[in-house]
Amino acid sequence: MGRITETVKVLIIINVIFYAGSLLIGDVAYRLFSLYYFEHPNFQIWQPITHMFMHDQNSLMHILFNMFGLYMFGSPLEAQWGRNKFLFFYFSAGIGAALIHSVVAYFQVNSGMDVLMAAGVSPSEITEMFATGQYRSSILNEVPIDTLEGLYRDFNTPAVGASGAIYGVLVAFGLMYPNMELMLIFLPIPIKAKYFIPALLIMDLFSGLTGFSVFGENIANWAHLGGALFGFIMAYYWKKNSFNNTRMY
Repeated sequence: MGRITETVKVLIIINVIFYAGSLLIGDVAYRLFSLYYFEHPNFQIWQPITHMFMHDQNSLMHILFNMFGLYMFGSPLEAQWGRNKFLFFYFSAGIGAALIHSVVAYFQVNSGMDVLMAAGVSPSEITEMFATGQYRSSILNEVPIDTLEGLYRDFNTPAVGASGAIYGVLVAFGLMYPNMELMLIFLPIPIKAKYFIPALLIMDLFSGLTGFSVFGENIANWAHLGGALFGFIMAYYWKKNSFNNTRMY
């Protein structure tokens, strides 16, 4: 393990402060800072940024894994790029993750609403369902319960975590150090970054497309892929144009 760089250290400290604060404050913090669907009453303009510092209060492993990834893969990039460039990259990847997650959620919510309206469900009934989770049982004669549950979940479940930004960092690390050997905790076999990272992304894509979760429940797979996409575009452009040789402070 290498030395932790200063900006990465500060980001980890901020994440820990937000995590501890959310444990103390509870639901108020999550309503304010998590990323809600853009038409949800709790959505706020700052949430595409603040959601990166929020983590599941019921899962200590969520923040531990993310902060470990930030330390392991972010420190070499900051050492290579400098503080300002790394910060620009990190936040851009995180906001990109929020954008892709929100776009996918938009299509999923609207597809579900189209199914309901085709079944004769009125817009007011759909609004009531979003607000309360209640619906008349006769709807199930026309619409599968999985569709109703998925629609309610997509509209009401906020996204939290630094994972999208971390995936951007991970992809950039793979571009910068493709032959570096990495290992999964549950698979202690060294695998080069150029193989390890694409395999990780393929598993996320599979989960996003099929709904079968490889990594566990309530994983924002499209946010992971969004962060990876934005991270790849930036890192590839900088590497191709040799901009990574110019440090900004």
